[in-house]
Amino acid sequence: MALRRINRATLALPLLSVLAACASTSGEPVLGVAPGAVQPPVTVQEQTTPQPRTATYNCADGGMMTIQNLGTSLRLLGPDGVTEELPASPAGQTSRYGLAHDAIVLDGNEALVMTGGHAPMPCTR
Repeated sequence: MALRRINRATLALPLLSVLAACASTSGEPVLGVAPGAVQPPVTVQEQTTPQPRTATYNCADGGMMTIQNLGTSLRLLGPDGVTEELPASPAGQTSRYGLAHDAIVLDGNEALVMTGGHAPMPCTR
């Protein structure tokens, strides 16, 4: 049991480093934009198709998984019968779910699965 907790902890480090690389608090200009140039506004696209309650995804490694969207969490159903639940992270949103070093980001028909120690894996429904 303790080994499983350690494995989950090692999964979060790559995710945290990716998230830290995405945020810039220094106020430096964005790469590719000349200093002093007006930077284009950031637009947020709204999700056009809501996530279904239950969907099966085919992953890049040839595997499959079924995701039950419970609103405040996701339940992952693996082909081997293993079930895992991931809460919304941060709470209250409906596209990012994670616990310790495991995370899933839903975007339309795609899901990006991130587990510690492994490269992110794209999956589509």
